[in-house]
Amino acid sequence: MKPVFPGMNPYLEDPEIWVEVHSWLIVQLARSLNPQLTPKYRAAVEKRVYSDAILVGIPDVSVFAKGTQADVTTATLTAATPQKVLVPIMEEVKESYLEIREVITGKVVTIIELLSPKNKRAGEGRNQYNSKRNQILNSATNLIEIDLLRTGESLPIAGATKSDYHVLVSRSQMRPGADLYAFNLRDQIPVFPLPLEIGDRELPINLEVLLDQVYEEAALDLAIHYTCPPRVKLRDEDWEVKNAA
Repeated sequence: MKPVFPGMNPYLEDPEIWVEVHSWLIVQLARSLNPQLTPKYRAAVEKRVYSDAILVGIPDVSVFAKGTQADVTTATLTAATPQKVLVPIMEEVKESYLEIREVITGKVVTIIELLSPKNKRAGEGRNQYNSKRNQILNSATNLIEIDLLRTGESLPIAGATKSDYHVLVSRSQMRPGADLYAFNLRDQIPVFPLPLEIGDRELPINLEVLLDQVYEEAALDLAIHYTCPPRVKLRDEDWEVKNAA
């Protein structure tokens, strides 16, 4: 049986699962939008590639313990057997995002970003994303930023109330103003608009429907163990799971 959640499924936030969810959801967005966008626009899947340090065997974690010199000295004097430890290695990271392009001119009208854990944690992933984000916000391109991860540090947004998740819709002609669709674990995921060129009809995006499609098509029920608590912990008042009939 598949548990029923009001909106976001917290088990999808597991770093090992989220890698798949991220890739599938970007493609699913493109597939759902293109029939509505063509022939004037098209949604193109793009990739951001960079190198980042990771600890092998620990998914998406880069916090390293630092010992003092006294610790090292004591270990040298008293330990005859070496400790087994992990050292960071460089990993090539690929993050997908969507570009909504005008077909005739090739102009990028809107960019849709789905945040990853690396975007919300200090390091190269956040640096790369923040640099790209600032470029978009200082351009004539619209930005949609989707954050479905409760962990990590949110990107700068002035005046936002604290929430578990959010979708930022930043229209180029309204900056610095923008629309923030904030919601929590117990809320339904709101439908939000896709801005295009001024004067063109904005398309609604139903993220909850797309996530359900990803869940089914990627067979994620076979990768999730619902008998165990989710790895990203929940507040007691937020835990509510009902088995589907």
